[in-house]
Amino acid sequence: MARFIFSMQNLLDMKEKLEEQEKNNYSRANLRLLEAEEEWEMLKGRQRAAEEELREEMEAVLDLEKIRERKEAVEILKMYVRQQELVVRQREKEVEVARRRLNEAMIERKTFEKLREKAYAAFLEEENQKEQKEVDELVSYRYGGRVSK
Repeated sequence: MARFIFSMQNLLDMKEKLEEQEKNNYSRANLRLLEAEEEWEMLKGRQRAAEEELREEMEAVLDLEKIRERKEAVEILKMYVRQQELVVRQREKEVEVARRRLNEAMIERKTFEKLREKAYAAFLEEENQKEQKEVDELVSYRYGGRVSK
């Protein structure tokens, strides 16, 4: 039996490598998103703690300097939380782009795999036809040899 050679194997190999790269890009984007979300949650926790400290200061003996410091700390943390929220939204967009690119790479790879499967099926059919032809020739040769004796 002849050996099957897929004429676009190098393209399929390239598509598989591209898909692997896109998987890695997607993983990195997901990791950056998780890190940004963790930072965001941490900042929100610090903001809540600062707000609680501000409330406690306001309920205690009025020390305007401490209250002002606490209020400034709360405002700064609110700003950091808003900034980090923007970072999280940007990371979410990056993950979505990476996911789309990964899907496209997977579709391209699958397309080439289907082409290879079809080419292999055609190859097998051709080989079967050749084999059948050889069998038919062998049978007709044997049959023809017996008739002429």
